[in-house]
Amino acid sequence: QVQLVESGGGLVQAGGSLRLSCAASGSVSSITAMNWYRQAPGKQRELVAALTAGESAYADDVKGRFTVSRDSAKNTVYLQMNSLKPEDTAVYYCNADWVRDGSSGDYWGKGTLVTVSS
Repeated sequence: QVQLVESGGGLVQAGGSLRLSCAASGSVSSITAMNWYRQAPGKQRELVAALTAGESAYADDVKGRFTVSRDSAKNTVYLQMNSLKPEDTAVYYCNADWVRDGSSGDYWGKGTLVTVSS
C-alpha cells in the first residue's frame, strides 16, 4: 500500500505561483512513476505532469510554466506552478504508478484545490 497526501493548494491571482507537494508513504519502493492530474469543474481528469526515474513530461498547456520535481529523501514530489491562469483552476491530484511481484496498479491522493482568480 502507498499513501499519498497532497498539500499546497489555495487561492492565487492570475500570474502568480503555487507549489504543490505530494508526500508518499508506505511501499514507496514499488513506485515507478509519480504523476500530477487535475480535474476542473465539469471536465474530465487530465494528466498534467509525469515524473519517472529519469524523465519528466508535461501536458502541452502547462509546458514552460509547470515543473515537476522530487525529493527522494523525503519521498515527496512537487509541482511548481508559475504564471498561473484562471483555466488552471482545478482539483490537483497526486498519482503513483507501482509495480511489485508481477502486479501493477496506481494509487491516488485525495486532491488539493487550486483556484486562480482573474
